[in-house]
Amino acid sequence: MLSADPVRYYLSRNKKVIEASLRVNTIVRGSLKKFLDLKNFIEINPVIISPISDPLNHPVKDPVIDYYGNPYRLTKSMIFHKQLAMIYFERIYSFSPNIRIEPLERRVTGRHLAEFTQLDLEVRNARREDVMDLAEDMINKVVEDVGEHVEPEFLNPKLAKFKKPFRKIKFLDAKEEYGDDFESALSNEAKEPFWIIDIPLDSREFYDKETAAGSGILRDMDLVYPYGYGEAVSGGEREYEYERICERIRKKGQNESEFSILLEASKIGLKPSAGFGIGIERLVRFIRGLSDITDTTLFPKTIGDLVL
Repeated sequence: MLSADPVRYYLSRNKKVIEASLRVNTIVRGSLKKFLDLKNFIEINPVIISPISDPLNHPVKDPVIDYYGNPYRLTKSMIFHKQLAMIYFERIYSFSPNIRIEPLERRVTGRHLAEFTQLDLEVRNARREDVMDLAEDMINKVVEDVGEHVEPEFLNPKLAKFKKPFRKIKFLDAKEEYGDDFESALSNEAKEPFWIIDIPLDSREFYDKETAAGSGILRDMDLVYPYGYGEAVSGGEREYEYERICERIRKKGQNESEFSILLEASKIGLKPSAGFGIGIERLVRFIRGLSDITDTTLFPKTIGDLVL
């Protein structure tokens, strides 16, 4: 049943649970920022509205607002802005608020919100393996920092620094063995984070780079948490050449005019890069050992509910 009284829902929440989550959230953000700052990353401001946003590869509503007579979209991810930032900078990150009006059936997953924060980062001239290694070090550093500053009673009892390198599983191999819901099956049986790599184009967006021209397999990766907590990180290498981006848009059955800004930038000269995004609320959920992601934030935008 959808909540009809957002104030009553807000006041009914468990203060101790939320307080512990916000404390962990604060440490997580500080740890991530310090980790990246020490590696000479530049923090850029998040983009909230823009004429261009991530098309995503699953159905979500695409809210549009009138911006002085022009249609602007709410940010679903900063993927295109990260690519544009590579023209100026070699390493960037942003704590980016994302709005995704997900289908109602996702309200029961325990890991979806309509509004969440994503740490988005990108590295010029990097390969997929470079940013995978970075992500592994980053997550282990967060786990270490949280363990030093938070009492064990507020943490996932299975939390520990994880052995590197994390296991890698090819998308098609996983699908063949476990079926369409392979991510959940693998996550449920795993005791360490693992990577899903080499993701087919039909399961991904147009903007990531193929393992070889025309292969239809992308140099992408998803990091998945163990113990059933699901996807943690999503990213890959980017296409940056005009003709290759146009070809990819056509293969996905999308309209080039929707991405004219990206295409114009690619004519001027985008840079090769790789990067990823990691959901802050999902990371806090995993670190805390929570079943419901709504317990990670003070004002959760639960799927379908009338909330503050």
